[in-house]
Amino acid sequence: MTTQLPKSDQKLLILGAGGMVGSALVRAAEQRGYKNILTPTSNDLDLTNQAETHAYLASHQPDEVIVAAARVGGIHANNTYPAEFIYKNLMIAANAIEGSFQAGVDRLLFLGSSCIYPKLAPQPMPEDCLLTSELEPTNEAYAIAKISGLKLCQYYRKQYGVLYHSAMPTNLYGPGDNYHPENSHVIPAMIRRFHEAKESGAASVTIWGSGTPRREFLYVEDLADACFHLMELDNPPDWVNVGYGDDVTILELAEAVAEAVGYKGIIEKDPSKPDGTPRKLMDNSILRSLAWKPTVTLEKGLTSAYQCFMADEKTGTLRAK
Repeated sequence: MTTQLPKSDQKLLILGAGGMVGSALVRAAEQRGYKNILTPTSNDLDLTNQAETHAYLASHQPDEVIVAAARVGGIHANNTYPAEFIYKNLMIAANAIEGSFQAGVDRLLFLGSSCIYPKLAPQPMPEDCLLTSELEPTNEAYAIAKISGLKLCQYYRKQYGVLYHSAMPTNLYGPGDNYHPENSHVIPAMIRRFHEAKESGAASVTIWGSGTPRREFLYVEDLADACFHLMELDNPPDWVNVGYGDDVTILELAEAVAEAVGYKGIIEKDPSKPDGTPRKLMDNSILRSLAWKPTVTLEKGLTSAYQCFMADEKTGTLRAK
């Protein structure tokens, strides 16, 4: 059994701490008793720069590292900036993982994405369907970079004996989300659109695609809780799905967001826009067998997310870039 320092004595580095996931991880770490948490922002540390990343890790010597940094976005952003998505995410993964190894870090958790699995993967998607068939073209660039990070962790663990492992979250939402009008993910995009429609008195809101694809959503605080649960295991899987365990259609999601926002108008569909993968439900049975399960329902999470949106908008701190 691995002997670990008390949380109060461990130095934890959270890469990507300024984002939605990273800030949730910081809150969760503080709740668990961590007193020494390193939270460099992208202004402090350019993770795409190998020399800078390696120097930071060598200088600060963390005991544990969580790699939550990434260049992220929705279908539009993935389609528009594929070169940027593959390059930046490859560099972040490679620099953080190799830099941690060189700095003597024994424990590292890398965060991936459900998009690593094939477009037509069995539903729910089990971990062992990875690399069994083609990826969804609209986010292939991002997926390849995340698969590379997962495999780096797997092979560093195999070759060097370090406890580097990965968590593959489903679609996330919650406090600190990015509400950019074009490049955001589906829930923040819908929250913003329905809020603006309510404020302007618009009679209808149009959603992308047919409304029939099914998606799974996990509140970001649940993900953070799952990450620390995995970090406390002596022998975690090389990679494990972190999902809610149930999914909804995009139309059902739109209706739920409208309810949370208080929008009473009509929801229309635009089938000329891409749907993406028909269904993306993760098989989270392995994580449940490791004594973890989510606690925040979609309805409760959407209400909380909208409250955070309103608060951030009022204070001028809304992320929209």
